Parts: sequence; C-alpha cells; structure tokens
Amino acid sequence: MFERVQLTSKDILEKDFKTAIRGYNQEEVDQFLDVVIQDYEALQSEVERLTQENARLKQQSTDQPRMRQAQAQSTTGHVNYDILKRLSNLEKAVFGKKYVD
Repeated sequence: MFERVQLTSKDILEKDFKTAIRGYNQEEVDQFLDVVIQDYEALQSEVERLTQENARLKQQSTDQPRMRQAQAQSTTGHVNYDILKRLSNLEKAVFGKKYVD
C-alpha cells in the first residue's frame, strides 16, 4: 500500500517476544497489541476509503469539462437556431414576399 508501512496487522498479531527473567507481563503486552491492531486496521480502512474517494473525484473532475462542453454545444445550437429564425423573420419584413419566392 505505502512504501513507509513496514508492518501489517497480521505481522503485529503474530509477533512473538522473547521472555526474560524480568520481562514484561505477557498478558499486558498482548492486550496492548490488540489495541494497536485495531487502530492499524481502522487506519488501513480509512486509507482505502480515501484512496477510492480520491479516484472517484479525479474521474469526476475529468468528466466535468466534457459535460460543460456538451452543454455549451447544445446551448450554442439552440442560440444559433433562434438567431437564424430571427434573421429569417427580419428578411421577410424587409424584403417582403419577393425574397421568400
């Protein structure tokens, strides 16, 4: 996923520590590692969600110019039709039936 991530939640779960004469309380270490694993998995899920959202937003941002261009073209076509219709009516008014025939 990331180059900086060195451990997976599975690595943390399966890690065994050597015991020494005056070592740590193994049950306390296991409880702490359980919390670390839960946090780690939550962070991995959040990273995945944000990665998917980022990809969706990138796609959406590339789609928007195409949508705007299509809207502009349809609006331009409608405007051109209105202009041609007005021009035709003006020509009829100025030149009369002579121009129509």
